[in-house]
Amino acid sequence: MKVYFLGIGGIGTSALAQYYLTNGHKVTGSDLVSSEITDDLIKKGAKIEISNSKVKIPHDVDLVIHSPAVNINDYRLKTKNYKLRTLSYPQALGELTKKYFTIAVSGTHGKSTTTAMLSLLLARAGLDPTVIIGTKIKEFGNTNFRSGKSKYLVIEADEHFASFLNYWPRMIVLTNIDRDHLDYYKNLNNILKAFKKYVSNLPEEGHLVINADDENIWKILDSKFNFQISSYELEQPESRKLKKILKVPGEHNIYDALAALTAARVLNIPDKTSFKALSEYNGAWRRFEILKGVLGKKKITIISDYAHNPAKVRAAMRASREKFPKKEIWMIYQPHQHERTLFLFKEFIEVFRKNHLNKIIITDIFDVAGREKKGIRNKVDSRKLVLLIKKKNVIYLENDKVFPFLSKNFSGEVLAVVGAGDIYKLVEKLT
Repeated sequence: MKVYFLGIGGIGTSALAQYYLTNGHKVTGSDLVSSEITDDLIKKGAKIEISNSKVKIPHDVDLVIHSPAVNINDYRLKTKNYKLRTLSYPQALGELTKKYFTIAVSGTHGKSTTTAMLSLLLARAGLDPTVIIGTKIKEFGNTNFRSGKSKYLVIEADEHFASFLNYWPRMIVLTNIDRDHLDYYKNLNNILKAFKKYVSNLPEEGHLVINADDENIWKILDSKFNFQISSYELEQPESRKLKKILKVPGEHNIYDALAALTAARVLNIPDKTSFKALSEYNGAWRRFEILKGVLGKKKITIISDYAHNPAKVRAAMRASREKFPKKEIWMIYQPHQHERTLFLFKEFIEVFRKNHLNKIIITDIFDVAGREKKGIRNKVDSRKLVLLIKKKNVIYLENDKVFPFLSKNFSGEVLAVVGAGDIYKLVEKLT
């Protein structure tokens, strides 16, 4: 089969592209910019066109898969005698979930890390899962896909655009529910409705694993649910052991490990196997990734983190201070999407006011192509955010002034580079 991917460099679509490549299909595609992800796909056999204009999709492909952010109607997909079959990434992944014993990891925070941890547990237990995840994992050869030969498929199930409603898992691991993606959902009530509908897709023999400490999860549980439910909480005895053995710091990572451990127990994986795998977990790409860097002639420690909403930023700051309690820590934060920043403005102010770092630099908001409404850029900006934070150690800098400023003024030992946009390029410059 010939499969064409629109936006093939996306973190989800690229993993699915690898699935098709591994299973002997011909994969072609396009993206606006090249990246290490597209470079890796090319090495694995995909043919990719990099173009900032609308590409021409070949008429001989059997299936076109596109990102939910892509307006498929903008592309000419009909020939005289044939209409190309098209699926969004969630729809295509949803088709796969029906073919496997699918374990879907969901929640506003912690999806990628929990998916990674659980996948490693299954692999160490000999269950040989196929894995599609929203970040790159060192244990998978620094990629976001693992090819397995068993019945198990482990996926990171995203809630944005209600994508997870396309999936049909046998087990759902639910880490938490919080306010995010308000450009789509508008309010928490709509988020709760979507999660409840999603969870109700579980079959009678299905299993739901929940974080019992999350109050919003309890709001979606229904006495009519006839599947099994298992829970975990921070106060359970295993937390103390996990804090000692985990290489990744922070309370949020203990929660993620508890989620993976609980799901593993449902699958009858021995605790000895689970703890061994969790102790060996080295972290994921841009999930509190600790790297060695150089700024001028000075050797520094760099933390690269994908945090893009208030709760994730708070977790990144706390983990930074926990990991390096006596060191001078600076953070560069790039807000992600104007609408997210506007909707969560008060929460961002509160998080940064209560910071315990030495210096925080907030850069311009990363503009997300295809997801910013007209006029939204005039309603919110980083300058205003910094002014209202009212902390002397929090400053604003334009993107192109960050590196020069660091080169002249950085006095710290640890630099946390945080955000879901292109701020990671700063990490590449320093490592």
